[in-house]
Amino acid sequence: MAKDPQKTAVVTELQVIEGNALNIPMYQLLKEDGSVHKGAELPEIDKELALKMFDTMQFIRVLDERMIAAQRQGRISFYLSSLGEEAAAIGSAAALKFEDMIMGQYREQGALAFRGFTIEQFMNQLFSNAKDLGKGRQMPVHYGSAALNFMTISSPLGTQIPQASGYAFGQKQSGDKTCTLCYFGEGAASEGDFHAGMNMAAVLKVPAIFFCRNNGYAISTPAAEQFAGDGIAPRAVGYGMKAIRVDGNDIFAVYKATQEARRLAVEENEPVLIEAMSYRMAGHSTSDDPTGYRSREEEEARRVREPMIRFRNWLVKQGWITEEEADAQQKAHKDTVLTALKEAEKIEVPRIDEIITDVYAEPTEALKVQLEELKAHIRKYPDAYPNTAGGAK
Repeated sequence: MAKDPQKTAVVTELQVIEGNALNIPMYQLLKEDGSVHKGAELPEIDKELALKMFDTMQFIRVLDERMIAAQRQGRISFYLSSLGEEAAAIGSAAALKFEDMIMGQYREQGALAFRGFTIEQFMNQLFSNAKDLGKGRQMPVHYGSAALNFMTISSPLGTQIPQASGYAFGQKQSGDKTCTLCYFGEGAASEGDFHAGMNMAAVLKVPAIFFCRNNGYAISTPAAEQFAGDGIAPRAVGYGMKAIRVDGNDIFAVYKATQEARRLAVEENEPVLIEAMSYRMAGHSTSDDPTGYRSREEEEARRVREPMIRFRNWLVKQGWITEEEADAQQKAHKDTVLTALKEAEKIEVPRIDEIITDVYAEPTEALKVQLEELKAHIRKYPDAYPNTAGGAK
């Protein structure tokens, strides 16, 4: 039970508590060159799992780079990459059970790929074509998969945080020994939803893991201009929750931290806040130019913490992969991604009638009227809707 502030200790001398009194350290196992810290105990990960994590990391790196280029070519409307943050999503997802729910923000494509989301499913969503699971209703990079226990991503910042608390409360009530992992950035932690979700989870003691990716920037606002405290992790203590700060570019540290957080959440009904320290290597999105608010020198200095090279170096030293095998694997992903891209952009868009399905069991009369008005508008201006006009008859 939480401590009753009305029954706290009494002192006769005034005490002013410093805002940065905690100074939570960062948990790290792998050094930046891929070697292991002396005395560090790596998590129990076998060769098969380690190679799957690395393969997923390589795939996501290729996907992000290729789709940024596709957006620049005008082939998709928007893209948001996880360049430099792959270890945070993949390492944490690997530590979960498949039955656990994941609620993402929009840099967690690695978690989704680790669970089995196919390259075709990624491409269909990015092109909003007829095979997209969301029927073309979402912006690119707003994935979702009920089959993989991955809640559909929503653009408004922080909305998934109180939703995660509520979903985890349901898991607690069911007694099924699962948890909810909720991802968000340090910028989203400035939203009111963050505080509402944290407080709800702490008071109700729900099996939730709140995973904050602190990549240094909320779009163009550096962390130093966003909060005065010691990052995001100390806020958990204020809500009566447990906290972990981890090197988000160290996939082993992330994996082990998430394992422990899951144990606390599921076995002890203790919500946990993980702050993963990382760095966004690209812009916030393809709509952003980071050169306007940070220097090339800063970016180059931070590249030494690059997660994929660190993990690759460890795997090579371990003898679980060779440099040649790693290069061949990455090339294979490039070929696969390019092939899937070319196929997905040929698939027609969803039929316009589907725009009102899946809202109610049966479309309401008001929705039917609006659909007919939309079709009439498209028929009147067919040149403005070349991909849709044929379905407006």
